Amino acid sequence: MIRLIKSTFYKEQKVKAELIEFITSASKLSMGSECFKFEDNFSKFQGRRFTCFVNSGSSANLLLLQSLLNLGKIKKGDTVAFSSLTWSTNVMPIIQLGLKPVPIDVSITNLNVTSENLISSFNENPFKVFFITNLLGFCADLDKIKQFCDERNVMLLEDNCESLGSELRNEKLGNFGLASTSSFFVGHHLSTIEGGAVSTNDEELSRMLKITRAHGWSRNISNEERNVLAKKNKIDSFYDDYSFYELGFNFRPNEISGFIGNHQLLYLSEIVDLRERTFKLFHQASCQNKNLITLDVKHLSTISNFAFPMIFESKSAFIKYRDAFLKNKVEIRPIVGGDITQQPFFKKTNDKKYKMKNANIIHDKGFYIPNNPELTKEEIETLANLISSDI
Repeated sequence: MIRLIKSTFYKEQKVKAELIEFITSASKLSMGSECFKFEDNFSKFQGRRFTCFVNSGSSANLLLLQSLLNLGKIKKGDTVAFSSLTWSTNVMPIIQLGLKPVPIDVSITNLNVTSENLISSFNENPFKVFFITNLLGFCADLDKIKQFCDERNVMLLEDNCESLGSELRNEKLGNFGLASTSSFFVGHHLSTIEGGAVSTNDEELSRMLKITRAHGWSRNISNEERNVLAKKNKIDSFYDDYSFYELGFNFRPNEISGFIGNHQLLYLSEIVDLRERTFKLFHQASCQNKNLITLDVKHLSTISNFAFPMIFESKSAFIKYRDAFLKNKVEIRPIVGGDITQQPFFKKTNDKKYKMKNANIIHDKGFYIPNNPELTKEEIETLANLISSDI
């Protein structure tokens, strides 16, 4: 079986040996120095000033929106647009926090929202926030999307959970909006087993993320900032550690995840390079197959591909190739969450019917195949031959 992912994390045996030694010698395994070190190291890789490390990418999305509500930058009832081809927990926090979700259709050739789709949707139904998903290591014209959002005072947020390391014109995805979220779940570019993060250049938001991450208390911000909050709320020093200033959660990571993350960061550039090289081979093979819709990703300067998508011209071709890959013992799956507006949870919570033409085509006629950094040469050749084959 050629699996979507082979290991819990990259260089698994080596890192496990180091992890065992760390666990036996560590005096603390709840959130501490390894987590804070990871936040600093990840910020350097991403090119952002601040990172808030949490227990999952899904938590990161929920944390980001709640922190913006706490700051008053958005309010209940505000309209939040999102990419129609995405994962459930990009959309669920919008609904859970009393915001109004508006899906935007994607491009059939890069699986992401384009500025043209964005502008059309905005003109029809203006929104205050756009929480875009950078899907599978790709984006569309994200620079033009940012420009439009800036001009119309739309807050741009990025779910970058599947595109860590990808670049548009030498700018990392995840750096175009006010903030971006990342996932470090098993199978993602960088695995801490479970984990996620929010990254931003906004100091006020960074402070609120740390408060909201841990119960709404102030223990993880600077003493100066804590004193300001305590004085403003007339909190005695005896009670400060157990005073809750904002609506919050317990999304704290642990030292095991922090330790693994710091070690995985040492290999991240290698991981991105391997994923990009394999993607280019698969993309070249796909251009030889008339049954496939050809991807257009030439605008990307680095393609840190999460998994390779195959979208077919017809349903019959989709079925034939799906069965052929399964017969050849290749693990495949639908493309992310497909057209999210067709998912049961979305239909239950939204009365309005949406027609997401391209997202529905991808949902109905597409699947993705493995692209992980541990694929062997033989496995890559097998997959490339299957992609290009005329079945």
